[in-house]
Amino acid sequence: MHLIFENLVPNLIQLWTHDFKDLGSADDPFVIRPTIWRAVGTATASCGPTIPYSFCSRPQNIANDKLQCTADAWSFWLPYITPVVLENRFTEDKYYWHFIDLVKLVRTCLQFEMQKKDIEFMRRGFERWVEKYEQFYYQHDPSRIATCPITIHALLHIVDLINATGPVWTSWAFPMERFCGSIQPAIKNRCFLYASISKYVTDDACLTQVQVLYDLQDKLSFRANPHPQQCFLHSNYPTCILLPPRTATAPEPSLFKKVIAALATRYDASATCVQRICSAECVRTWGKVRRLDGGDTMHAAGVIKPSQDSRDATFVRYETLVNKYACQKKRQPEYEMKMFYGQLQHIFVVSLPSDARLRITKPTVHILTSIKTCKVECSNAALDIHYYLKLGGLDILDITCIQCIVGCIPCANNSWAIIDRSGDLARAFYVPETSDE
Repeated sequence: MHLIFENLVPNLIQLWTHDFKDLGSADDPFVIRPTIWRAVGTATASCGPTIPYSFCSRPQNIANDKLQCTADAWSFWLPYITPVVLENRFTEDKYYWHFIDLVKLVRTCLQFEMQKKDIEFMRRGFERWVEKYEQFYYQHDPSRIATCPITIHALLHIVDLINATGPVWTSWAFPMERFCGSIQPAIKNRCFLYASISKYVTDDACLTQVQVLYDLQDKLSFRANPHPQQCFLHSNYPTCILLPPRTATAPEPSLFKKVIAALATRYDASATCVQRICSAECVRTWGKVRRLDGGDTMHAAGVIKPSQDSRDATFVRYETLVNKYACQKKRQPEYEMKMFYGQLQHIFVVSLPSDARLRITKPTVHILTSIKTCKVECSNAALDIHYYLKLGGLDILDITCIQCIVGCIPCANNSWAIIDRSGDLARAFYVPETSDE
């Protein structure tokens, strides 16, 4: 994929900014005016605080710091940021939509698994994209042959390589680059480079074997992990762990009422009955939640206040069952799974004692969250980008409804674009209950 991220994308940017080998003129229809391109660079840099650090490094102003962008930076900028910041920037929309076709193809290439229909989509898609590229940029003019380097022709062979070796992640260069980056600091002597590297690799392999043999991964890890006594993990919620900060004070009365209402719905009881059993002292607030097995770490906006140079990790995607006939109160409820986006506000641990009125036979723990829902105005289903203008009301949900963290990119008219990088890998599904008959 370095073919695209380190060659094709920079070449396209040079064409758009009239900086490609002195070809053409500033009046070419695909050239973006300097003032507009500076606005694109500013928009790219401005989305850094609202994109979680787990997504990518802080985006650079590509109008000023283009040479500082790595393949990893381009790999996020291309499929997620460009559909937002490049919209309505070209004098003719056909150049934008031609680029969006490339975005769709790259997203398909980055899939963890592929089906035959994906292979066929990419084969036909790259063929059509190259044909349009030649029409738009080469313009079938021999004097512009420099716009067709070998990297353009190589796009036609990506599908053949996938057929031969599997999805691109099985053979791309990112792991080797990370490895080279890890051993570079080990070079302490310029006269004996290879001896320094060999010693570091040998020592690292020995340390890895000691970790495996004696189960010392945590003790020998240089990553600062919270002390087990500072975390909260419950057997009823094996997919997540709560992390500090933790507040000892009870939630505000308005929030506490919403928690009581959510519990009343769960136990099919009145709010008064639940409140007699669940006092404010039964509720404790936490600041972070981490999905286990390599999941995201999400922050509660109502507990953790952002610092000056922080990255926002409070917006999440969640899925819950919704009554299709909620507006028809006399109709029998029928539930379906729906997806929402919102900002995580609070994380509550509710400890309930055993009580016959709620049919609780033993002490029970519930982990609930309060989320402000994003009022999605429109969506681009093909790119999985959703736009919202403001946040809605506060919902109290079980923490298992939260799927993953998402990012936000500021747009025109004070709206925001929601960036969901997980795709189909983190979708929840609902299996309706069936009768025993």
